[in-house]
Amino acid sequence: MAGRKSDFTLTKLDDLFTTQAQRDEEQLSKIRDIPLELIDDFPDHPFKVRDDEDMMQLVESVKERGVITPATVRQKEDGRYELVSGHRRKRACELAGFETLRSEIVDLNRDEATILMVESNFQRSEILPSEKAFAYKMRLEAMKRQAGRPSKENGVPVGHNSIVGKSREILASESQDSNTQIQRYVRLTNLVPELLEFVDEGRIKMRPAVELSYLDEDCQRDVVDEIDLNDATPSHDQTIRMRKLFNEGNLTTEAIHAVMSEEKPNQREKIVLRGDRVRQLIPKNIPVSQTEDFVCKALEHYNKFLRNRAERDSR
Repeated sequence: MAGRKSDFTLTKLDDLFTTQAQRDEEQLSKIRDIPLELIDDFPDHPFKVRDDEDMMQLVESVKERGVITPATVRQKEDGRYELVSGHRRKRACELAGFETLRSEIVDLNRDEATILMVESNFQRSEILPSEKAFAYKMRLEAMKRQAGRPSKENGVPVGHNSIVGKSREILASESQDSNTQIQRYVRLTNLVPELLEFVDEGRIKMRPAVELSYLDEDCQRDVVDEIDLNDATPSHDQTIRMRKLFNEGNLTTEAIHAVMSEEKPNQREKIVLRGDRVRQLIPKNIPVSQTEDFVCKALEHYNKFLRNRAERDSR
């Protein structure tokens, strides 16, 4: 008994533990400056990267202090890198004239990367409905694929219907939107680009947009044409009726026109000005960029003249 060697030695036990300094050093070893030309954007990235005022401020910050928080990338099989989070930082580096992006390399599969990409971008202060719609859709699909894989315990995949419901419940518990609201956002991904842009602009609200998402592409484009013609978007009631007609197979171009031609509170009467006549009244020394301001000031002066004349006539 005394001569038996133990298989469990102190040396091997020590190998299981590392100091915080060692862990920090290991983490730093995964952070490096990667050439921008080797970094690809995340496929179908749903969040827009705009060259707006906020971007210009980020560019100045990057020029002064560099990239403080590293971007997150994963290495692809071809040796290139796929950007998981940090698309704005990457763009800022491009505009600043940098050739590399400080990045942390993580070992993630596509579904794990999708979930991380959505989570990191949801921290933005402003998110468009279209961005949230496609982000929710991508994350739900990734969660469903993960949940549907056979478990290590029994090798049996989970039923599809239970996956769909459970994924939305989990996502709702982690976000500010309810299960129902998440469903509505995902429905927006079925809209044609023009209608989706109206939603982003606030011209079409969520509930009417969801109803329109059940129409086919041809019917949706007919709705877009009617919006342009009437300079008004459909009400929730109108979209409900159009969806009902569509389900019955009766939503023709004429039917859409009839519904959309109804007078609505948000419909504005168009003011049509002949361009050639207006141009003749504007001095040639007024730049094109200042024509609107000139016309508005001219109208203000003319209205003032009419008021003064009315006051004189009433005396």
